[in-house]
Amino acid sequence: MQQNKYIKWFAVAASVGMLLILLGGALVTKTESGMGCGRHWPGCNGQLIPDVITAEVLIEFSHRLVTGAVSFFILILAIWAWRKFGHIRETKFLAITSVFFLVLQALIGAAQVLWGQGDFILALHFGISLISFASVLLLTLLVFEVDRKFDTEKLKIGRTMKFHTIGVTLYSYIVIYTGALVRHTNSSLICSDWPLCRNDSFALPSNMYEWVQMGHRVAAGLIVIWIGVIMWHAIKHYKDQRAIYWGWIIAFTIVMMQATTGMLVVLTKLNLAVALLHSLFITLLFGLLCYMVLLVSRSYTKS
Repeated sequence: MQQNKYIKWFAVAASVGMLLILLGGALVTKTESGMGCGRHWPGCNGQLIPDVITAEVLIEFSHRLVTGAVSFFILILAIWAWRKFGHIRETKFLAITSVFFLVLQALIGAAQVLWGQGDFILALHFGISLISFASVLLLTLLVFEVDRKFDTEKLKIGRTMKFHTIGVTLYSYIVIYTGALVRHTNSSLICSDWPLCRNDSFALPSNMYEWVQMGHRVAAGLIVIWIGVIMWHAIKHYKDQRAIYWGWIIAFTIVMMQATTGMLVVLTKLNLAVALLHSLFITLLFGLLCYMVLLVSRSYTKS
């Protein structure tokens, strides 16, 4: 039991650390600090530790340090969980996934620094980091499930709920990608109004940047509606299964906060705090959706 306590604390630390990596990467992008260390990696401006500290250097170098430290945490957690809880079906897959996508996102980040990457490739960076975060989060939840304090065993989930759960999770990745594309193509303020690009006009977008921005808004609007429908279905049919019932209520709450901060990003002209909250909410939402998929994968089919 004492060992379980230690691995729980370690898993929580790894999950929080992975969240800091995601938010740190978002901060680097939103403050345009990606070249704070020049075309040098893993060093910074030709040095192991930079002696000239600007705001851009501080943000970029701090992000690298956090990523390096948390990477060791995640590697240790993956090995520890594999050895201790390898008998649980999902453990080995999540351990491999968390490490693989963490390394992949680090390599993409390094490639961007050393050689540069196109906007459409860079947009994958955040999404790949999200997969690693979701894997670490689910691994953490598996560690906590060992005590059997959560009613996630023997769930009975109908085909309709299974379809919606898997479908909206896959679709959420499209929303995430289009949002990252908005950021990396500098399309965030190409449309100065909300919800329309220009509230005095219903015209179609006139250039690629407007298409990117408005495409993301449409995709985000659809996921709000979709999760709202799933929440209504869960409230109506799954009151006796708390994990499903409350899971979708929380998911809808998060997606509404995500949509609200997305609107405020435009109306506040890229306020940094609001933009970081926007990244935080989509991270939490994706992690929760992946957990709901995990529950669906374990369930019996409900007639």
